Amino acid sequence: MANSKQSSGIQKITLSGLIVTLGIVYGDIGTSPLYVFKAILSGGKEVSELLVLGGISCIFWTLTLQTTIKYVLITLRADNHGEGGIFALFALLKKKSTLMVIITMIGGSTLLADGIITPAITVTSAVEGLRMIYPTISVIPVVLVILVLLFSFQRFGSNIIGKMFGPIMLIWFLMLGFFGVVQIIELPHVLMAINPVYAIELLIKYPSGLLLLGAVFLATTGAEALYSDLGHCGIKNIRISWIFVKTMLILTYMGQGAWALNHPDVAKHLNPFFAVMPGWFLLPGIIIATSAAVIASQALISGSYTLVSEAISLNFWPKFKISYPTYLKGQVYISLVNSFLWIACSFVVIFFGSSENMEAAYGLSITITMIMTTLLLSAWLPSKGWSNVFRIVVVCTYLTIEGVFLMANLNKFMHGGWFTIMLALFLFTIMYGWFYGRKIKNRYITFTNIEKYINQFCDLRNDSKIPYLSANLVYITKADKPMEIESKIIYSIFRKHPKRANTYFLLHIINDEAPNTFEYKVNQIIPGILIKIDFTLGFKIERRINLYFREVIEDLVASGGFNLESPFDSLRKYNIPSNFLFVDLDRILVVDYKLPASERFIMNLHNLIRNISNNDIKSLGLDTSSTIAEKIPILIHQPITSRIKNNAILPIENE
Repeated sequence: MANSKQSSGIQKITLSGLIVTLGIVYGDIGTSPLYVFKAILSGGKEVSELLVLGGISCIFWTLTLQTTIKYVLITLRADNHGEGGIFALFALLKKKSTLMVIITMIGGSTLLADGIITPAITVTSAVEGLRMIYPTISVIPVVLVILVLLFSFQRFGSNIIGKMFGPIMLIWFLMLGFFGVVQIIELPHVLMAINPVYAIELLIKYPSGLLLLGAVFLATTGAEALYSDLGHCGIKNIRISWIFVKTMLILTYMGQGAWALNHPDVAKHLNPFFAVMPGWFLLPGIIIATSAAVIASQALISGSYTLVSEAISLNFWPKFKISYPTYLKGQVYISLVNSFLWIACSFVVIFFGSSENMEAAYGLSITITMIMTTLLLSAWLPSKGWSNVFRIVVVCTYLTIEGVFLMANLNKFMHGGWFTIMLALFLFTIMYGWFYGRKIKNRYITFTNIEKYINQFCDLRNDSKIPYLSANLVYITKADKPMEIESKIIYSIFRKHPKRANTYFLLHIINDEAPNTFEYKVNQIIPGILIKIDFTLGFKIERRINLYFREVIEDLVASGGFNLESPFDSLRKYNIPSNFLFVDLDRILVVDYKLPASERFIMNLHNLIRNISNNDIKSLGLDTSSTIAEKIPILIHQPITSRIKNNAILPIENE
């Protein structure tokens, strides 16, 4: 019960919960002021009232329409047992058509790909502030060291990180708001930017005004990460804290705009974020900004773990080892993903070299993700009872907005956007090959009723002409129904190579939503001969099936439900107990059967991807010294169009 309270505590609305939410959820979108307004000014011809007020107006209405309405008010409702993200949204769909599958793959791959730039650009932007004090400092080594420390800390869980980072983010947002207000007092006219007319005029009247939306869009890129982090903090904490976060963001953007209008000659050459600070506060400000940049990276990293874990559960991604460093199910750690993100982020820092170059590449892929989320929302909204009129309005509105952003961001393709698109294509290929490869294999999976084979099990056990393979054979079964078994297990026992044993065990693992469920149930299908064991394990319980199975055997022996004596007289004489052998089955396509060319390509891709996936032996913690791997053919019934002819050669007659 104590663990249950601990797991739900962060979901409740408390002051500490709101502060933790600041540390976990808002790092990405909260640090956008480091580079967004600088990118707008750099993209403009000259600093003018139209550029500044129009840019602020675009930011305000983007945060309102995109982040507040679409994500905070609508999309956060789409939670799958408390989890968020594009894969959670897909899991909620009642009809999972092929189109929806492809849309989800595109959205997930582009989100993961473009998110790799987030740690790089935020940390680099913050550290570059040191050049205002030390003009010759080398930024790249400092950034790389920070990334090493950040990714090394992930194994401890985002709950601990949130408790540490939450207060820092609170200071960060208060600092944004304070310096924003200071500048607004000097030029209150910037408050007029709330009027959407300024945004419209910027897009219509300003030269290449539409392309500036590529920079404006950076202000909302963290919205998808916000949705992915839903399971970490809960919808109520996110919604309430967003009121504070958005207020501080708007104040800092207006403050930077006011400073730019008061200093038009130098605004294009300095980062307005640091320029609004007095000289005496510059070093503390850079330290706080760097700390916030690290937290921004954390929001993306923790969201990536959640996305990949959800993708694994939906069979979009190969099996990776998932750790749960805290008692909160939403908080996971995946070592392989952590290593990949660290290497990729470090490469981005070295390859692009500066935050300005990263700005030119940032945002293209995430725009595609948002479009995919909108399309999935259109399929999900009817299930919540929302009218078709509302759904059409929402979908058309956001496809239009995001379509315009996509057009603006396409300009970034040749300036580095190609990198994230290429990376997204790589991730999409992994998802596509894994998902559809499994689908092809599952097409030939069949289950059968165990009752049809009861006599066969008994006869095989008593057939002395067949040597024992092991006293006890153990198979992992995915059949949920008590009296069902996969046909591949029947094939392995009776057809592939008759496997005589004293007792056959079928182990079935049930994954429970609670963290610490640790139970088993035994079903003696044929007492002493065929036994099925159901393990019900919570998500916090390590999968050590070999150990748990041994404990079950001990209980069965103690209760008289199983005899551990060896079936061999010579061994039983010396009290040597029975041995156990696990059989891990792998289904393969044999050369006798030909799939269509497209499916053969998918299967080859699937088999290649399996090299990075954990098999059942690793993922379930089986004893490798007592496990054999066996390949089972996938049987495909294909019509025979022609049959080989018997062309017998007659014997030569003797002359």
